[in-house]
Amino acid sequence: MTASREHFSSRIGFILAAAGSAVGIGNLVGFPVNAAKNGGGAFLLIYALFVFFICLPVMIAEMAVGRKTQKEPVGAYKSLSNGSKLWGAAGFLGVLTPFMIAVFYMVLTVWLFGYIVLTLAGKLDFLASNEGFGIFINSPYLFVAMAAVAGIINYILVAGVKDGIEKAAKVLMPTLFVMLIAMVIFVLTLDNAFAGVEFFIIPDASKLTPSVINGALSQAFFSLSLGMGILITYGSYINNQTDIANSAKLVAITDTAVAFTAGLMILPAVFSFNPDVNPQELSDSSVSLIFTFLPKIFLALQASIGYIGASAVAAFFFLLVFFAAITSLVSILEVPVSYLVTEKCHSRKKALFTLLMTAGILTLFATVSFGMVTFFTEFTSYAGGTRSFFDVVYDVFYDTILPLNGFLLCVFVSYRWKKKNLTAELSIGNKNYAGSWVEKYVNFSLGTFVPLIVLFIFINTVAVKFFGVNLSGL
Repeated sequence: MTASREHFSSRIGFILAAAGSAVGIGNLVGFPVNAAKNGGGAFLLIYALFVFFICLPVMIAEMAVGRKTQKEPVGAYKSLSNGSKLWGAAGFLGVLTPFMIAVFYMVLTVWLFGYIVLTLAGKLDFLASNEGFGIFINSPYLFVAMAAVAGIINYILVAGVKDGIEKAAKVLMPTLFVMLIAMVIFVLTLDNAFAGVEFFIIPDASKLTPSVINGALSQAFFSLSLGMGILITYGSYINNQTDIANSAKLVAITDTAVAFTAGLMILPAVFSFNPDVNPQELSDSSVSLIFTFLPKIFLALQASIGYIGASAVAAFFFLLVFFAAITSLVSILEVPVSYLVTEKCHSRKKALFTLLMTAGILTLFATVSFGMVTFFTEFTSYAGGTRSFFDVVYDVFYDTILPLNGFLLCVFVSYRWKKKNLTAELSIGNKNYAGSWVEKYVNFSLGTFVPLIVLFIFINTVAVKFFGVNLSGL
């Protein structure tokens, strides 16, 4: 007999935890660069429209499935499909995906921890050097940092939903917001900063190409943690007094606000230190921007506030991104933890130990795939290039599988569970939901154009990532 399921103690606790799952490295760094490259304010507008008209219905559906079943993806799909093995497999894909995403996300979080330590130790000049990052990612000290990060994550998750995830979210998320605002205020005092603000928020309609629109949709879908099983799992921890549709809206607003505010931090900083920068020259990778480009930006501060001051600002920034990474990593890992607790009847401690022995080993493989071990560095080849183990995990489970999971959810909710049952669940906690325009839109979108859009993203991503062919012709 299993223990009764834990629940978040408050609505704000749930919203902060769900927002924490969505707010991560992609919001704080990837979004501003994508916006800068793709039309500035025009990209922001398109992104916001996609968040609320395409992604929000999927988010609402995930939360509703979780609350209705009080289970993670595997249990949820099985429960609502009368034990269907096919849908059980779809649910398992929804657990495997965050399990594997945790592997590469753990690597990035360990790097952030290492950058904080080195910056505080007065090594900012080393991190800003051309060879600094390459030496750092092959340092044996990374394994010490990995143990430290694993300890933090384990401490939060072993405490459970209320005393672990919720408490951490209530501390980390407000702290992250305050730190982000503080960084924005500081950056906006720098010379030429408002040139970056202007570039970021003023629309350039000439750059609104189909490629930009496709990029904005992908960014919105990935940014909100859709298809990871997180919102199904977190939905299973909320009670019947919660208005799911309104809570989902608040999570989307929070996520978008953080991404926008991050743009007011990153782009003005870049323009301040390099007024002639061409945003198209910025790295396509959030990873490269954080770990190779920004340290140079922070080091340039020493001309005005000295080396110690520049190091303090850099450490503050890396700590900010580290907090965002921790909140995301906790939510990502909670999905397989919940699966082991619910479906396999493990205790939380046993579930976390199992993850340490499995995801932990895979994380080691990903960590050494940047030159330490040739086998993992040259793991395979596709689309005309050699790919490391880290690359494969990222390409398959983050870039590719997420939209497939989103497609399966739309089909499941609309045609297996049925829209009337979705409406009935969403009416709990919101007596005015049934018959509202929100209900009509959610049901219509989930059953028509949203699954077609995310299915196209999935197929096109497979074609681009693994065959070097862009089906959209863009």
